[in-house]
Amino acid sequence: MKNDFLNHIDKTWTLFLDRDGVINSRIWGGYVTKPAEYNFLPGVLDSIAFFTSFFGKIIIVTNQQGIGKGIMTEQNLATVHNYMNYEISNACGKIDSIYYCTDLAEKNDNCRKPSITMAQNAVHDFPEIDLTKSIMVGDSQSDIDFGRNAGMHTVLVKHDNEDISICNADIEVKSLAELKSQIEKLKQL
Repeated sequence: MKNDFLNHIDKTWTLFLDRDGVINSRIWGGYVTKPAEYNFLPGVLDSIAFFTSFFGKIIIVTNQQGIGKGIMTEQNLATVHNYMNYEISNACGKIDSIYYCTDLAEKNDNCRKPSITMAQNAVHDFPEIDLTKSIMVGDSQSDIDFGRNAGMHTVLVKHDNEDISICNADIEVKSLAELKSQIEKLKQL
């Protein structure tokens, strides 16, 4: 079965999470530029707290071309991430690191997902990360391709109103809370 890897999760595993559309509501056609625009999706804070107890590392990987477009600054992004980390920490969760790419999509050799640059940076910073014992959770084809390109297992967060049919992820869920529920059931067996 494609989800057999969930049975093996322990503190030697790493969870990679996309940000927009997985942790917080995506602003279609726009960018989260300040904490007031950052809205956690239902069940995310509880789910990340749960994942913190099972995974050795939790890493966020996010494309942020709003900076490359001049819509926001790296300081704006840092403020948003500080807010996000504060709320996750208050809910007893922990994010070990956040990697982001500000390159424009049209730039040659950019670091945006599906390029594995952010995964390589994470392994450089945390040599204990084994990408074959890692899970990438995302809500787009580029997220799933990133995970596959890096040798990870993949989980697609497929929102009700979206039709992503070519992803070929190992697992499809509707939310991080659903992934949490699947892992909880397996760990209770």
